[in-house]
Amino acid sequence: MPRDKSESHERIVAAAKEEFLTYGFENASMRRIAANAGITVSGLYKHFPSKEDMFARLVQPALDEFGELYHSKEKEEYEALREIGAAAAFLNEDAVYAMEFIYDHFDEFKLLVCCSQGTRYEDYAHTLAEMEEKSSLEFIELLRRRGYCVPEFDGREFHLLVSSNVEAVLQPIRHDFTREAAMHYAQTINTFFSKGWKWLCGME
Repeated sequence: MPRDKSESHERIVAAAKEEFLTYGFENASMRRIAANAGITVSGLYKHFPSKEDMFARLVQPALDEFGELYHSKEKEEYEALREIGAAAAFLNEDAVYAMEFIYDHFDEFKLLVCCSQGTRYEDYAHTLAEMEEKSSLEFIELLRRRGYCVPEFDGREFHLLVSSNVEAVLQPIRHDFTREAAMHYAQTINTFFSKGWKWLCGME
């Protein structure tokens, strides 16, 4: 796009981020965004068809990148299981790499976790828990196929445990932890939950 239109677009994105972080999606004002971007409200719609499209522009790239990271780490766990054994797979630091990514994209995750009510992203924590639950069940099935005696467990309890694990990782966003505090907490999460998952899978 022409230089002046590109500059306008960048101003809109910056103004939208500040507006959504301050007021949340539902209470965000297109008029305030336009005023802070130095553009008319009608001009906003030349860049974004709707307020939700504007919100998506802010968060979707980080989500896509996180999805790629998640699946690469998932592959690493499967390879560790095949090459070294189940114990090695439980030494991963899921919460650490997730927290590092979150704090590299803190504003985007603050928008997702705290400001997305009224958008298609408002159930992001639940969506992430579903993704983690599916991956964990596949991993457990792979353990069983490789001869590990993983006990049967209540599916509802498993869902709640996975959801608790995911929510634990997201809590520092809600409480505005510093990066240093969040990374320390991530190590605590790993220690706490890894012991529980090993016990559930019959490894302790």
